[in-house]
Amino acid sequence: MALSRYQFLRQSALAALGFAHTPDLMAQATAKPAVPTPGSVRKTVKITDVKPYIFRNALYAKIETDAGISGWGEGDHERPDFVGKFVSEVFAPILKGQDPFDSEHLWTEMFFEGFENGSTGLNPGAVAAVDNALWDLKGKLLGLPVSKLLGANKTEKVAVYGSYGRRKKDGYRTPLEMANLGQEFVSQGYKTIKARMQLYDRERNPPFNFTYDCIKEVRKAVGDSTDIFVDFNNGYTAGKAIELGLKLYENFNIKVIEEPVSSMNYPDLRQVVEALPCEVNAGEHEYNKWQFRDLIMTGNPDCLNLDLIKCGGISECRKIAGMAHAFDKEVMVHNTRPTLATAASLNLVGSIANSAKVQEFSGLRPDLDQTVLFNGTVKFENGFLYIPTGVGLGLDVNEAEMEKRKLNK
Repeated sequence: MALSRYQFLRQSALAALGFAHTPDLMAQATAKPAVPTPGSVRKTVKITDVKPYIFRNALYAKIETDAGISGWGEGDHERPDFVGKFVSEVFAPILKGQDPFDSEHLWTEMFFEGFENGSTGLNPGAVAAVDNALWDLKGKLLGLPVSKLLGANKTEKVAVYGSYGRRKKDGYRTPLEMANLGQEFVSQGYKTIKARMQLYDRERNPPFNFTYDCIKEVRKAVGDSTDIFVDFNNGYTAGKAIELGLKLYENFNIKVIEEPVSSMNYPDLRQVVEALPCEVNAGEHEYNKWQFRDLIMTGNPDCLNLDLIKCGGISECRKIAGMAHAFDKEVMVHNTRPTLATAASLNLVGSIANSAKVQEFSGLRPDLDQTVLFNGTVKFENGFLYIPTGVGLGLDVNEAEMEKRKLNK
């Protein structure tokens, strides 16, 4: 059979590359790679149940599927009995029978189903439990860490600051007790610590020496090479916060003041931000993207504190981080919980472009009695936490212990 000019040139080119002029070899050389057919990569998975696990000071959610794989997430620990009921009675009916990979749709359905009960607090704290569990589940189904699903930034580890509060069972710790706790963190390798005054709105403007004397003792204990953050916990009016903040900066070289005024007073926050030479952070008491928009536009803090178990979970916090990036603001996670909240926070930090150089961590906190619920812990070494590399959020749940210890049996 006579060859056309195109066929002759094509065969000559193949011959020059070392292919014989045989139909079989030519077919192999020019065949297109097989393309997976729809549905052959991942079998459709359906959610079969959503269960809360309520503890005295923690709330976890478990999402079960017809694939026999479950996802776990942590939600708000304030009134976990209420949060657990929200998960089981409001959100579980929405999720049953749904595809967990439709998580953006599911987040919207959950948030606005509970919207009349509040856009802050209970509702987004319960959404967070389920949303974090969905991300854990998707990672397990695909065999990847959540940070990879979100688009990893190749961070392997992040410096953390030791965070501890002043409240104790019978009141407040003394300045010396706070100094000793700070020194304990430094001895574990932390280069930065944060002393939380835990005043809150109802105890505003205490005597001047309440905070000043505390930080004086802390600085004396940890030395000049340790960075100190001070959380006012909404405890001052703008004028008092500025006066105290200047003295703490001048005398003790503090690096950050967090939430100096009421979290509901963005104009006064801006006054403090503009008056102080040190960094001023806020965001712990914002629970959705709309609040963070207003916080940035009006309060203008230097850095945003996102809480992944209060602020709608990973899905919402990632959007807020992106918005913050557009305003040249970094994200410093608010996190005092040692297990799934830390794991979720680290997966977020490992996937965004504007994470702060140091993040919050209060240690494994044996007082909470939560690490026994997991087979292993997040990796901490010499002042650094490592981004989890296991599938999902990276923590293996001890389900037998979860069942045995939960309160809602």
